[in-house]
Amino acid sequence: MKIQAFVCLLVCWCCTGLVLAQEGILKDTVIELNTVIIGVSRFAESKIETSQHGASISKETIRLQTPQTTADLLGLTGEVFIQKSQQGGGSPMIRGFSTNRLLISVDGVRMNTAIFRSGNLQNVISIDPFSLSSAEVLFGPGSVMYGSDAIGGVMNFQTLNPVFSTDSLRLVNGQVVQRYASSNQEKTTHADINLGWKKWALLTSISYSNFSDLRMGSRGSDRYLNPFVVSQEGTEDVVFSNTNPLIQDPTGYSQVNVLQKIRFKPNKKWEFIYSLNFSTTSDYSRYDRLIQTTSSGTPKYAQFYYGPQEWMMNNFKIISTPTKVKWYNKMNTYLAYQHFEESRISRKLNNTERQIRLEKVEVFSLNIDFDKSISNKSHLNYGIESVINVVNSTGTNENSITGESTRGAARYPNSHWASNAVYLTHKYELNPKVILRSGIRYNQFVLDATFDTTFYPFPFTKVYNTNHGVSGHIGTVYKVNNQTRLFVNLSNGFRSPNVDDLGKVFDSEPGAVVVPNMNLKPEYAYNVELGIVKRIGGIVELDLTTYYTYLKDALVRRDFSFNGNDSIFYDGELSRVQAIQNAASAYVIGFQGGVKVKLPLHIQIHSQLTIQKGEEELDDGSFSPLRHAAPTFGITHFIYQKNKLKLDAYLAYSGGKKFNQMPVSEIEKSYLYLIDEKGNPYSPSWVTVNLKTQYNFNKNIHLNFGIENITDVRYRSYSSGLVASGRSYILSLRAGF
Repeated sequence: MKIQAFVCLLVCWCCTGLVLAQEGILKDTVIELNTVIIGVSRFAESKIETSQHGASISKETIRLQTPQTTADLLGLTGEVFIQKSQQGGGSPMIRGFSTNRLLISVDGVRMNTAIFRSGNLQNVISIDPFSLSSAEVLFGPGSVMYGSDAIGGVMNFQTLNPVFSTDSLRLVNGQVVQRYASSNQEKTTHADINLGWKKWALLTSISYSNFSDLRMGSRGSDRYLNPFVVSQEGTEDVVFSNTNPLIQDPTGYSQVNVLQKIRFKPNKKWEFIYSLNFSTTSDYSRYDRLIQTTSSGTPKYAQFYYGPQEWMMNNFKIISTPTKVKWYNKMNTYLAYQHFEESRISRKLNNTERQIRLEKVEVFSLNIDFDKSISNKSHLNYGIESVINVVNSTGTNENSITGESTRGAARYPNSHWASNAVYLTHKYELNPKVILRSGIRYNQFVLDATFDTTFYPFPFTKVYNTNHGVSGHIGTVYKVNNQTRLFVNLSNGFRSPNVDDLGKVFDSEPGAVVVPNMNLKPEYAYNVELGIVKRIGGIVELDLTTYYTYLKDALVRRDFSFNGNDSIFYDGELSRVQAIQNAASAYVIGFQGGVKVKLPLHIQIHSQLTIQKGEEELDDGSFSPLRHAAPTFGITHFIYQKNKLKLDAYLAYSGGKKFNQMPVSEIEKSYLYLIDEKGNPYSPSWVTVNLKTQYNFNKNIHLNFGIENITDVRYRSYSSGLVASGRSYILSLRAGF
């Protein structure tokens, strides 16, 4: 079914709601007037007073959908497109941007590191969906509040908070969850427990998931099938025919997540929260590399996998709400330490040398945010931020037969990356109908890197790169009446070069190698956004937003020279030299539309549609489609809820990209795509039919059953290396106490 058909259906549903509202058949509202959003100001505030579009995900939605990963949870919004290169992953695309142009925040602390790359990122799966109290996505630049990287949007996650006892007795509650999915034989166990007293509260949350190899759908192109499996037999690599080409072998992995929080509130003026987040995975294969073949049709790699992706965050938060301090009403202080560890291991077919690249990043951060009411009409938020990244990167070459190892080239130089910033935002109620919002941020950056010339004759051994950035926004909210809200927002965002941009040496694509470039400066995005939220008859809500973003001095990969050579030998083959450069401009124009309708018989319809177009400038001055500008996509839910039962039948869908709409970088990966009648790669459209149900036996026992991809269609989402899951039966049991 084509996307245009879904647009027509969406219009029809809106019209149905209008007619019913005018006839007086529907009276109960489906609109949540008091929805709270945190990402705009880093303090909770009403969504109706914000001048940017945002999407909120509640705990109730998370419990109904029971997603495998947080990446899958974001995809269920219908406003975030998810790319997957392997099952242990999920890289969000928002408004034409992805990876290091999006910012991830967990409990008020930025998760982005100095080695977040322009290639697909999997860090969002380190956040346990079972430990979330809520999540939200702020669309468009968020650099005033979050600094570098917040160009396309901000993903803000709030984890569960310990709950105090309201009487003299100790409060004890928690839950145990067991989840199973058939398409990858997923087995997930989760448990959390809360202990609360008057002034102290503790919360512990633990999740363990085991995923087998993923089965794709049975109905679709044979080009997506997995025909071979490589196994090392003694001293040789043997290529076997896959006995079941629907199974994507190898894609299985396992994951552990732990959250520990301690909360202390000695009085009404002070509160202290310590939280420990820990996540680690097993090794997991980079599936899109393992299906890559040489010109003779044999697999290029015998092994290509990531080592455990490990993340640990210690976050100490201090909340101050004094009664007599004049310069703030509330202060949030975050003192955090994070440890990241990741590695990539690869070995070409019939080559005994296994390359191991290991990266460790230590991140120290301090945020102090102030909230101050000047008067009933004027409100300030201001604060400071300081972040230090310490990057340690090593390389090892190991003989896969003997186990002997030697030192190899590292992926990155050992580096220090630091950011220091101050910000100020102002909200002013001009009159009961008009709210003005503005903000400004100044950011200073320092990158100090030391290059090892043992393996590559770099013309330098030290790089000291300093930059600064200024970002701002100005917006207006106009409340026409209780049923209609208009908003407009002008903003800019920026991204300062990080260690991955400046110092990476890595095989970026077949036949090309990226080398360091010490002469980089920040890229800037300029954004205009217009939106309307309209409630009709108390039972229909329309939420429509259009936007335009222009990216200047874009940090992009372009052909380069290394010591005067346009090609060098890398990993045993002559490769074209490339580097990240401020060499382009780009733009994205788009539309996001949502509708909610309440119908008779306890039925609701929620639908989201995203349409966008993006292009980036090439070396010759022409423009190519922007890689991370996803095709038209969306989701439509038909929800029935009565008493103890809730049903959610939904369609998830995506348009395609014809060959002339494909980015140059994607055309070069033609093995991931279907081939048209002229022999050119293209990405087809797809639609899945899904069902989720939840039955509450009582307040403590909840049973979830679902079927995803009911029609068992075989498809690969745009830019993904992994073929999506086939029909999957999902069973989840939640027991509270």
